[in-house]
Amino acid sequence: MSTLTVRKIDVDLSQGFGRHWNGGDAYRTQLFNALSMSFPRGEQLFIDAVRDVPQECLTDPVLRAEVRDFIGQEATHRHLHTQYNKGLEQHGLPYTREEKLKKRLARVDKLGVLDRLAITCALEHYTAVLADGVLRRPDWLDGAEPHMKTLWYWHAVEETEHKGVAFDAYVAAGGGYRRRVAWYLHASMVFAYDSFMQTLHNLRNDGQLFRLRTWGSAINTWFGRSGLAWHLAKPVLAYLSPRFHPWRHDNRKLIEDWLQDNSASWRPVRAKSA
Repeated sequence: MSTLTVRKIDVDLSQGFGRHWNGGDAYRTQLFNALSMSFPRGEQLFIDAVRDVPQECLTDPVLRAEVRDFIGQEATHRHLHTQYNKGLEQHGLPYTREEKLKKRLARVDKLGVLDRLAITCALEHYTAVLADGVLRRPDWLDGAEPHMKTLWYWHAVEETEHKGVAFDAYVAAGGGYRRRVAWYLHASMVFAYDSFMQTLHNLRNDGQLFRLRTWGSAINTWFGRSGLAWHLAKPVLAYLSPRFHPWRHDNRKLIEDWLQDNSASWRPVRAKSA
């Protein structure tokens, strides 16, 4: 039986959202927006990578079921963030990195399944670490519009819930340490650069790039008491260990707490498949 649940979330993005939906803070809003812009194409990469694992490698029936539900969860994320990104376009915030990303993904598509899985493992690690921060540090979404907060918390819950699936599929397919770490180092640089540049583009298009308040928020977001830099440092380095596994950091309690406290915000589409 799978440990994952594919869910439908009670969020209607057709109603739109505020320009600075994250507590009126331009920097925090545009950083989260930049992440959302990359998700639909990134999640398609993840789906394709795990779907292409030869079935004879997935001898564990639990992992086979989790791969199926991983695909279901990521497909739902892709759909919701596509809607989210259409809302950003209405705010005059286009995804300026898209053409570069499309070309990069076209090259990735030509790689073997183990390389694509290694890239997926690397990026899934970052989404899992950021998801842990969203669930663990309420001030990251302090004052956010309720439906946007629900969207990000739900996404964080499911990214946490399936954080080990691509990794386990990679190992089951015969992936090794050197390939995993080599692609991680590459993906880390690309992900950091793209996120930084898209955030800058968003702030420029928002008319907030050269405001002191924006950069005061940026410093606090990264280096304040709950700063991203402190949250990322240890898990980013942990991935380099030969003994690394996503569930060595067991944060299932964060999932359980949010799902229980917000049971009215979601319903299962396909639950814990056999």
